[in-house]
Amino acid sequence: MRFSKSEIAAVAAVAAGGRRLQFKDGLMTFDRQTIDSAGVFLVGELERLDQRLHEPLAAVTWSRDIDLREDVTIADEFSSFTNSSFGAANGVQGSGKAWVGKDASAITGISLDIGKTTTPLGLWAMQLGWTLPELESAQKLGRPVDQQKFAGLQLKYQMDIDEQVYIGDAALGLTGLTNSATAGTNTNAQTGTWSTATQALILADINELLNAVWKNSGYAICPDRLLLPPVQYGLLVTTIVSSAGNISLLEYLKQNSLSNAINGRPLDIQPLKWLTGTTAGGQGPGTAGKDRMVAYSKDPMRVRFPLVPLQRTPLEYRDLRQLTTYFGRVGAVEVVYGETIGYRDGI
Repeated sequence: MRFSKSEIAAVAAVAAGGRRLQFKDGLMTFDRQTIDSAGVFLVGELERLDQRLHEPLAAVTWSRDIDLREDVTIADEFSSFTNSSFGAANGVQGSGKAWVGKDASAITGISLDIGKTTTPLGLWAMQLGWTLPELESAQKLGRPVDQQKFAGLQLKYQMDIDEQVYIGDAALGLTGLTNSATAGTNTNAQTGTWSTATQALILADINELLNAVWKNSGYAICPDRLLLPPVQYGLLVTTIVSSAGNISLLEYLKQNSLSNAINGRPLDIQPLKWLTGTTAGGQGPGTAGKDRMVAYSKDPMRVRFPLVPLQRTPLEYRDLRQLTTYFGRVGAVEVVYGETIGYRDGI
């Protein structure tokens, strides 16, 4: 079939504008976006198309670094917890102990104050939909559009939770694990700039943070986990402690940290992309966009994340479309004891 110059010009104009074009003779052409969305491609005779599906590169780590609070339900709109404070008057003058005599007529007691902290449980939802002809075409091609869209929804869900866990949501005024306003200690590293620091200075920075959190908790809880930006984590992996080259600085820290001595297990050191100063729209959790390290205790009694797993509505048929909606509730990180978390910037 031969096309006139006017028809060729019309095709070019429509392609540039991203619109469909239908000729009077019944033939229909589609722009590139329409073809790609259906997974239909022209394959040459000497072309070998890889039928495997290659999804976008993405990684989430929230389930590694925090425990879930699982008692929340889809009916709840808020999650809350309480913190109790005790108080007692001094006993004998000059002594803080509650001594009494055998004939005492006035005995001191305990006072109690209970404070409640409430955080919202936001409703998260996304809808999946496709037309029946679209589904039939995808099945014939061996590229199921419904499974691909579900995989995309799952990726979006996981990435949203990952951001919510680590840095919260600035628009809603919510913070996360790496930027909590209730953290007990938050200053610049005493040495910092690890790219030029010696091994001794790096060790001193980490030990100072662990000691500061331990002290801030009244020497009750010593952090068992340390989160580092990927570059600084890689530095610990590649730095050799001894001239024999038999142990890296990372392994040395795990085995010889304060955490190992107090908790009886090696310090768990993990890389985290959210700690880089250029994350979150160019501004990471650290002050003035600096890289940050985080020390805390991974324990649901200290810090946890309320989450209601995804549910879905029954499949709905609407004209030629099939629709279903996935929904759940996503909370905000609950820092029960802020004294057990510490931050250091500028590493």
